[in-house]
Amino acid sequence: MEYLSQSKDNIFVAGHCGWAGQYPENTMEAFRAAVAVGVDQVETDIRITKDGEFVLIHDHTADRTTNGTGRIRDMTLKEVLSLDAGIKRGERFRGCRVPAFDEFLDYVVSVPGLTVDFELKEYPQDWDDDTAFRMCDRILKQIDDAGFTDRCVINTFSGELHEYIRDTYGNHFRQHVYFPCCNLGKLKRDPYQYAYCCCMFRGGFYNDIDLATKEECEMMASMGVQPWAGAGIRDERGVDAVIDRGCTLITCDNPDVILEILRKKGKHK
Repeated sequence: MEYLSQSKDNIFVAGHCGWAGQYPENTMEAFRAAVAVGVDQVETDIRITKDGEFVLIHDHTADRTTNGTGRIRDMTLKEVLSLDAGIKRGERFRGCRVPAFDEFLDYVVSVPGLTVDFELKEYPQDWDDDTAFRMCDRILKQIDDAGFTDRCVINTFSGELHEYIRDTYGNHFRQHVYFPCCNLGKLKRDPYQYAYCCCMFRGGFYNDIDLATKEECEMMASMGVQPWAGAGIRDERGVDAVIDRGCTLITCDNPDVILEILRKKGKHK
């Protein structure tokens, strides 16, 4: 089965951190809600705990999204799972947790047709040893062992990690990179020579629609790389820009709105 069947006429919608606009980000509640509204994909962020376990949280600290404080890498899995990841979004979300990677993977495997954008958030420059590379190996093995490889892309803002994945695994995993190249940090070679898809930023993050030009998106497509749009797309004006530029997927905080607009325009099956 071809899971990643997005095209200019069937633009996929990916829920950013699940459904970050309405639910506590990167919680099972956000992922389930995104699936219920009909997304083609969910995006999530993976970090490591003090005892070497994987959890889904965007920031390197617990401060912004939970009732805890401090670095995730300095907490045990038990400590991270005890945090309340919902209360800062309102009383109705009290008790939402930071999910363990195992829990999330078990869930998405069970959802027919769903694809996932896994973002690796531990970068080599943040460690004194090879932890980031070993973490990458372990995550990719779990994805492979779960039979989920054909249903995902592997995403990171670290050019070093991307090159490690390519050197170690060849084209076994679809790699999600960024435009322009400055978003990827240290690079030894052109990431667009091996990437599957590329998030086409204009240059900054979340400024207006933050989408590269039509010529830049067409250039990426001409190299065989799927041009994707990031979470700056929020409304019909943004969707029209995506269609104009030929992008094939939108990652967004409001998947209900984006899906409705695309369906009205005949751009989502």
